[in-house]
Order: sequence, then structure tokens, then C-alpha cells
Amino acid sequence: MNDFKWRHFQGEIILQCVRWYCKYGISYRDLEEMMAERGVEVDHTTIYRWVQHYAPEMEKRLRWYWRNNFDSSWRVDETYVKVKGQWKYLYRAIDKIGKTIDFYLSHTRNMEQARRFLGKAMKKQKSWDLPSTINTDKNAAYGAALESMKKSGKCDVDVEHRQVKYLNNRLEADHGKLKRLIKPVRGFKSMKTAYATIKGFEVMRMFRKGQMRHWQLFPGVKGEVYLVEKQFGIDSQNAYSEFWKTLMAEFEAA
Repeated sequence: MNDFKWRHFQGEIILQCVRWYCKYGISYRDLEEMMAERGVEVDHTTIYRWVQHYAPEMEKRLRWYWRNNFDSSWRVDETYVKVKGQWKYLYRAIDKIGKTIDFYLSHTRNMEQARRFLGKAMKKQKSWDLPSTINTDKNAAYGAALESMKKSGKCDVDVEHRQVKYLNNRLEADHGKLKRLIKPVRGFKSMKTAYATIKGFEVMRMFRKGQMRHWQLFPGVKGEVYLVEKQFGIDSQNAYSEFWKTLMAEFEAA
């Protein structure tokens, strides 16, 4: 099935717009001008619709690549995101070395939402990727959520819960880098559009962190483009062939 049927633009252009918007912290109007400079006339509202449709799909199709090889020490916290003029809660988890484990946008902050997020983060994880230690702030909801999960068998009873403030400094810094991408949005209009866009932001942050480096065929940004386009069936075989042709040409020239 063609993922870009009736879109009136090539898939490469659509995915480029989605990647750029989610990666560089720019507005839709800025991206409209940038594309116009490259000879692509596309309205900012069209780019908005592309992001809403393809950013969540990109995150879904790439989950297999980034949901593995985590350190057993997790850092969990929530940050604030403004949606329709009200503050909502974005739960996030990273491991000891900074890899993004998972994220979850919620209307409220309580034990039930903390439990839902932790369950989502641990779901379908391999045994060696599950945490042995989870560090949080002093929010009592996390401790209650973990105890509830242990009693119900959703979490290993040996998982240690720590509340050491300085251990979450890496996560706080990671929140800040994500907020720089969110800032040009100037407030989301609904939870649905907020979560869809944040999924794109988080995926592009994972690329910057090198979480999918092992699966990128080419070095640098070319490998990023290749891996994203591959998930949508775009010219991956030709890209592979061109890469090796270039390498052989350089080898013969040397």
C-alpha cells in the first residue's frame, strides 16, 4: 500500500518536512519559506497535516529500533506542556546514559497515571532491558505506583525505587532540550495534536542521541534519512546501491 497516495507530493518531500519540523525547532511558516527556497511550493497548513499524520506513524514504525539495549538504571520524571491554554503532564523516562526509554502525555499527575506510564515503558521489554533501579523525584505517586505494580505482577519485586534528586539532573537537562523544540509551537490546540507532534520530536531527539546508529546504513544524517524512508518503502534499494557505487568510485580514485 502506498503511504503517500493522494498527497500530491513525493514521499521524500513529505518525510523531509516532517523530519525538519520535528528536529530543528522551527515554525510551520518558517518551514514553508525554507521549502519555497528549494522550489517546493507547499502551504504551512499542509505541512501541519503531514506532521500530524506521519510523525506518529514514524514513531510507531521505528519503535523496534530504539526500544532496546537500555541500562538497568532508569530516571523517571514529568514535565509540563501547555495544551489549549492549560498545563498538561508529559511523563518521560531515560536510562543512566541518557537513552530515551518512553514517554506519555497525560491530563493529570497522580498514582494511576504514573502506574500507566511505568507499565507502558516496561511493556514488551526484553528481560535484560527491564530496570533494576528506578529513580524519581519526591512525588509519592511513583512509590505507590511501583508498589501496586509489584503486587499485581506487572513489575519485578526486586526493583529498587530511589528518590535521589541529583540523579535526575540528566533527565532535567533532557527535558530542556525537548522544550526547545516545543517552544515554537506556542501551545498545542488539543491533546491529540500535542501527542502526535511530541512523538515526532522524541524520535528526532533519539536520532540525535545515536539510539538508532547501529541500524543506519550510512553515516550521519544520510543514515537517518535512509532509515526513516525505509520504513515507508521509499527507494531503499536504490539508495543502498548508490552508496556502494560512491564508495567504489572513491576507492578507485584513491
